[in-house]
Amino acid sequence: MSRSTTRLTAFIVSMIFSFTIHAQPKQDQGHMGKIEPLPKDLEIRLALSALPPHLRDSATVYVLNPDRGFEIARKGTNGFHTLVSRNGDDAMRGSWPLKEYRNDILYPISFDEAGAKTIMPVFFDIAKMQAKGTSPIELKNIIQDRFKKKYYKAPERAGISYMLSPILRTYTNPDQDDHVITASVPHVMYYAPNVTNAEVGGGKPGPGAMYPFVILHGPHGYSVQFLGKTETEAVRKEYKELLEQLCAINKAWCLPVADAPSSSAHH
Repeated sequence: MSRSTTRLTAFIVSMIFSFTIHAQPKQDQGHMGKIEPLPKDLEIRLALSALPPHLRDSATVYVLNPDRGFEIARKGTNGFHTLVSRNGDDAMRGSWPLKEYRNDILYPISFDEAGAKTIMPVFFDIAKMQAKGTSPIELKNIIQDRFKKKYYKAPERAGISYMLSPILRTYTNPDQDDHVITASVPHVMYYAPNVTNAEVGGGKPGPGAMYPFVILHGPHGYSVQFLGKTETEAVRKEYKELLEQLCAINKAWCLPVADAPSSSAHH
């Protein structure tokens, strides 16, 4: 990846979350260590929240077994796959050393068949190697090396990855450092392998962006489209109970006040 592309990616990703940032101190030791599994029903519901309602009933759902990796909780029929990553592919970006695994990442993401064949394996490989005891630094080196050697391919056709969940906790600026955030930014991502924002006439990235824009240039690049303000608020209200459960489990999963559903909202 070129330096200019890295800077653009870092800027875009930081802008995505800039209006809902809940940053944690670098290398926060309170959020390092072994991943504890979520209650299974809660994990399934959070995974399904990444999808629009009409795709949830027939999607394949995975849950994380911290000792093995991802396992099928329910086999679907519509070609969509969904999961809650606890160590996303963004942790593999940048030159900063992944010294320790965080135990507070929540990354609900879904893929159609094209993404399930080419992008989802990265998430699965990360979880499996972590479960086997691969060190963080070694794991990151392996994933980055696989991308360099084109082990991970670009999607074979146009497709879509939904990230419509009411909560996302991940790295703010993964091309630069290991700071993380908790935010509510439901969005849709269209596969845009090996194209730049300029090449597709993407809009200006940032809060409330009206037009799609490209991030993560490379074989697994995406064109991102945010939900509108009204639709985003509806998602938070729909999952008010789920958000409260997550907040009760881990304070790091409490949405910033500006993002949290109002007290009058109900499921």
